[in-house]
Amino acid sequence: MASTYELVREFRRKYPATICWRIKQHCKIIDKNLNPNERVNFAFAAQYNASHGSIFDTGVLALTNERLIIAQDRIIIGYRVNTITPDLYNDLEVNAGIIWGMITIDTIKETATFSNISKRALPEIQKNITAFMIEAKKKYKSREEEKDSK
Repeated sequence: MASTYELVREFRRKYPATICWRIKQHCKIIDKNLNPNERVNFAFAAQYNASHGSIFDTGVLALTNERLIIAQDRIIIGYRVNTITPDLYNDLEVNAGIIWGMITIDTIKETATFSNISKRALPEIQKNITAFMIEAKKKYKSREEEKDSK
């Protein structure tokens, strides 16, 4: 299985118009926060904010076999990690502009927005996240129904 950094580098190669910086540092945070049997299936980097004008907030989103992990290594001190499990996931919104697009992931508690993404990359991101969440929610619902029947 490819490392998180290799997946993000491949994404950057395919979609060079996406604005992101310091991806190796962000990917290290993802790798440190993986569970023992967890593996990264898809990853991308973009600006972890809702503003096309702010280009210094790069973050990496990794889609694993268990959840979504968003990591951001702070420039001066510390880091930020956000986890979205299938039971907290609501929906995904895709907005395409002239050059860049934006992805907003809505959860029960908050939203996570990535901006300055190459417009051509939006369908790939949407397909990967949505396909994973549909399958994961089916498994989660069947486990909940099983608990309720006991």
